[in-house]
Amino acid sequence: MAAENKTVELDVRIIPPRDKHPRILQTFDNLKSGEILLIINDHDPMPLKYQFEFERPGKFGWKYIEQGPEVWRVAIARL
Repeated sequence: MAAENKTVELDVRIIPPRDKHPRILQTFDNLKSGEILLIINDHDPMPLKYQFEFERPGKFGWKYIEQGPEVWRVAIARL
């Protein structure tokens, strides 16, 4: 039986807005294939998804775990 992939949790609600995307992308880039970055935010991070699609096409999976209205959780898998 395979071990469950590692998940790194990042609560971006406490990160200054200008630092959020760079911090998320850096954390994602440090993941190994199959690992997951779980971000927690106070709004829908759709602009972040667009950035991933543009800068890292085919390298990530995107799954909403919780969709507001107060807390958004998104699992971003490293493919």
